[in-house]
Amino acid sequence: MVSTTKEKEIIDLTEQIELVINHSQKKEGVIMLFITHTTAGLTTADLDPGTDLDMLDAFDQIIPHLAYRHPHDPKHVKDHIMSSIIGSQLLMPFEDGKLILGTWQRPVIVELNGPRSRTIYVKFIV
Repeated sequence: MVSTTKEKEIIDLTEQIELVINHSQKKEGVIMLFITHTTAGLTTADLDPGTDLDMLDAFDQIIPHLAYRHPHDPKHVKDHIMSSIIGSQLLMPFEDGKLILGTWQRPVIVELNGPRSRTIYVKFIV
């Protein structure tokens, strides 16, 4: 479970994922994460200062402002669409209890309609 604190935010999951890997006592393999929500996504990102805000601004510009027909709440249709584009799952290799990541790469949750408690399921492929 990840609790977000803002309407839109990007949260680094690296430490939490590595804790899960270490707790599992698995030495190597692939970890699969799946978020069970349609207004948040999982991806990787460079988190230099301000990059999270740049990403959120870019996401907002990608989806057009239209007269959406979603019966539940048309205001957050953009969030559903962006969540679909970002994706709901990540597959990442690990060795020796550590994720194998690029120099600046961090696994993140992209919150698009918070604050909320978000459930992320974890499975290992070893």
